[in-house]
Amino acid sequence: MPDTPLILWFRRDLRLDDHPMLAAAAATGRPLLPVFIADRSVTEIGAAARWRWGEAVASFGERLKAQGSRLILRRGAALPVLLSLAEEVGAGGVWWTRLYDPFSRERDSDLKETLKSKGFEARSFPGHTLVEPWEVATGQGEPYKVYTPFWKALSARGVADPLPPPKTLRAPGDWPGSEDLAAWRLGAAMNRGAPVLAGHAVIGEEAARKRLELFLKTRVESYRDKRDFPALEAVSGLSENLTYGEIGPRRIWHAALPLQGEGATHFRKELAWRDFAHHLMYHFPHLLDANWRPEWDDFAWKSDGPQAERWRRGLTGEPIVDAGLRQMYVTGTMHNRVRMIVASYLTKHLMTHWKVGLDWFADCLTDWDPASNAMGWQWVAGSGPDAAPYFRIFNPETQAEKFDEKGVYRKTFIAELARDPGPEALAYFQAVPRSWGLDPEAPYPRRMIGLAEGRERALAAYAALKKA
Repeated sequence: MPDTPLILWFRRDLRLDDHPMLAAAAATGRPLLPVFIADRSVTEIGAAARWRWGEAVASFGERLKAQGSRLILRRGAALPVLLSLAEEVGAGGVWWTRLYDPFSRERDSDLKETLKSKGFEARSFPGHTLVEPWEVATGQGEPYKVYTPFWKALSARGVADPLPPPKTLRAPGDWPGSEDLAAWRLGAAMNRGAPVLAGHAVIGEEAARKRLELFLKTRVESYRDKRDFPALEAVSGLSENLTYGEIGPRRIWHAALPLQGEGATHFRKELAWRDFAHHLMYHFPHLLDANWRPEWDDFAWKSDGPQAERWRRGLTGEPIVDAGLRQMYVTGTMHNRVRMIVASYLTKHLMTHWKVGLDWFADCLTDWDPASNAMGWQWVAGSGPDAAPYFRIFNPETQAEKFDEKGVYRKTFIAELARDPGPEALAYFQAVPRSWGLDPEAPYPRRMIGLAEGRERALAAYAALKKA
């Protein structure tokens, strides 16, 4: 019916551009009721991601307002909230963009079944990934388990063109009540760290678009050669915006597609890697919380403990490791090369289970993505699909010499190593809990373990697993 409202449930798709659900809804000419719900998927994630999601919601609400629409905020389990809202406004249906983590799939499946049983239209749409996880398969119809053939198949298949933003969004005659975003206190767990993160976040659809334009104009040509050097401004930073759907992956893909050179190709490969992670999470959901390779269940991982706590606090005595962990705490992100070094040190030199690191990243990253986080940790640990072999152990010292030769990155984030610490190094001590008792004038800690000793211990444990 042309005058029956549609409820558009926004989650990690907080944009107008290249939005299949929104474009299809606007094309119907029906009144549209955008809604965001603070359910478990929002309130139970890590502190930094929860804070950042709240900022994304606020920005998207302003963007809708500028279009003559608005974003209705409700809190609670999605099913009863949406049923109640649909009955309140006399909606004809509820639409949303698909997500592929196990919780979202189960929740959305139950929701679709219940809505349809009660006479409401229920539709889900693509938009969170380049292609749907079931659209790229081997010749036998099986999901890919290795990245390179996945990349080749995705490239050969191609990616659908992005859609323009809708020109108009028809508003309902009467708007239902909306909750107060500030009252949700999504940033409460950040405590005094929230203002520090706020100085580094790039929030909203317009900011994401400008970020992409700047990267393609000034950095993409040298992306392949410079992306591993953390002190350089060489990467796009778009993982933060992709996480909350402030920009669509298809828009990024097609913006880079016409560009010549290996830099643009490698950039698109990183987008494909993100899709690969979601592809694996969809087909093999145990990726998120269990060893992909079951034989690793018998590996001699250490559980959480004092060494892991020193690692979390950026006090390992390995400057490149500590700089990465402090960068994450101050900015909400960590350079990708450093993520690998940091993860390798925890899982191999300290022999600590990758889930300890996965949980800490989930709490501290503003670009946290369940699929990419799990895929990255299992790849480095050696327990995952298409993983780096366990005997590939990143040496923090030689990695620092190669990728941060002059120590610029390390001194940027470690106050104890700089004569005159800069704002990022000092911000770490402003952001961490006071209970940690950290002092920027304290001496830098000694190494927890010799690098050669840690390597040999890890290799011996791997040999024992292989023998068993």
